[in-house]
Amino acid sequence: MAAHDEDQQIAALVRRLAAQFPALDTGAVEGVVAEIHRGFDGRPVRDFVPLLVERGALRRLSATG
Repeated sequence: MAAHDEDQQIAALVRRLAAQFPALDTGAVEGVVAEIHRGFDGRPVRDFVPLLVERGALRRLSATG
């Protein structure tokens, strides 16, 4: 997956999660997604990174919201 495509998918993920968790500040959602996404830095296979980030963010945001 190209970096640009991954960035677009992550941005779309932030929008979806912000809509799904309206009680949370969008900046908080962005922060959670960015933190989880950084955990995949340097990994050679990128195809499933957006999905893995989404799963981790959903778990974390569900626990707080």
